[in-house]
Amino acid sequence: MLRRIRQTILILTVCVAFVQCGRKEDAGKEKKIAIVVSTMNNPWFVFLGQQAAKKARELGYEAKLFDSQNNTALESDHFDNIIVQHFSAILFNPTDADGSVVNVKKAVAAGIPVFCMDREVNSANAPTSQILSDSYSGAVALGKRFVQELHKKGNYVELLGLVGDNNTWARSNGFHSVVDHYPELKMVAQQSADFDRNQAMKVLESVLQAHPDIDGVFCGNDAMAMGAYQALVSAGMADKVKVFGFDGSDDVIAAIRDGKIYATGMQFPQIIAETAASFADEYLKGKKDGFPKKVPVAVELVTKENVSDYAGYGKK
Repeated sequence: MLRRIRQTILILTVCVAFVQCGRKEDAGKEKKIAIVVSTMNNPWFVFLGQQAAKKARELGYEAKLFDSQNNTALESDHFDNIIVQHFSAILFNPTDADGSVVNVKKAVAAGIPVFCMDREVNSANAPTSQILSDSYSGAVALGKRFVQELHKKGNYVELLGLVGDNNTWARSNGFHSVVDHYPELKMVAQQSADFDRNQAMKVLESVLQAHPDIDGVFCGNDAMAMGAYQALVSAGMADKVKVFGFDGSDDVIAAIRDGKIYATGMQFPQIIAETAASFADEYLKGKKDGFPKKVPVAVELVTKENVSDYAGYGKK
């Protein structure tokens, strides 16, 4: 009889331990959010990722950052690890609008919702929602300022971002929707510098050898604007050529204040990141439908006239 009682107690103990273990696993699944960022080699994306992680933690989740280093294959490895490690949601800044779709789909197939930040993927249904800057409208405003600063004439260079990113073309198309109406504004070179500061410096140094007589440079992001400015300083042309960026990063806001850069488009990465984290929280708490497929976040023009209203990555 005593032996039977001991066996019963042992079985009950194992069952209780199993249930508690299961509850801990379930709780763990509910508490982990992955933040996958295209590159941590750019302060703007570092800020975006950190803000997403901060908001996720405020909402009660564990948060882990993954750096894809602008490499779709590495991004794919991150998604595989996230699935194996049973993360509950992904806040995603893609490396490639087309190439990243497969990663989103495999996460969704594994039951993990994906919320895109800043950059979109070319799939209407795979992500639960995409929170994106209105890059086209922001570039239209920059184009108007560009025309004004160059007095509707002169030679200029355009530095493009990653050719596989929709933001690259939204910004370029928005800019050209204005500038192309002025025949005396001539684009002498258009090249990609992958949104990278060092590449932008090298590309512009090369362009200047063939086209030393330029008046302006339009850059698809602020990192490239700073790289272009460095190239112009090295060539002794920084006072002559007007540089325009896009992002609203810390160093470019300071450069506008100092008269080195002429304008940028202020994005609001904190709003983008916090919206994505809040959507993920709502999803994990039971709201499975009704999220907007795309959430546009307005971009504001920052110039020497209003730069005192802004700090890096947002308004003061």
